[in-house]
Amino acid sequence: MKSMRVLAMVAVLGLLAGCGQPEVGSKAWCEAMKQRPKSEWSLQEAADYASYCALGIKDPVGSKAWCERMDEKPKGDWTASEAASYAKHCVF
Repeated sequence: MKSMRVLAMVAVLGLLAGCGQPEVGSKAWCEAMKQRPKSEWSLQEAADYASYCALGIKDPVGSKAWCERMDEKPKGDWTASEAASYAKHCVF
């Protein structure tokens, strides 16, 4: 029983940690990334920026097409931000 409480607390803290930050691929996220020095970007952030902001080749996060594409992608290949976005937008 105690382990269930600990697990629940960890899950809640994980969700709260993402609060207040723009969603990867959103307009707000692209604007925030433009303001950060590129030397501070991670490789994943640079790839996401190129796909979502610069090239616009990926569907907007949360769109039907994005959710369908994520359904086809092996879950082991998902990034943490993709998993969080999928849970937020695609799970009903």
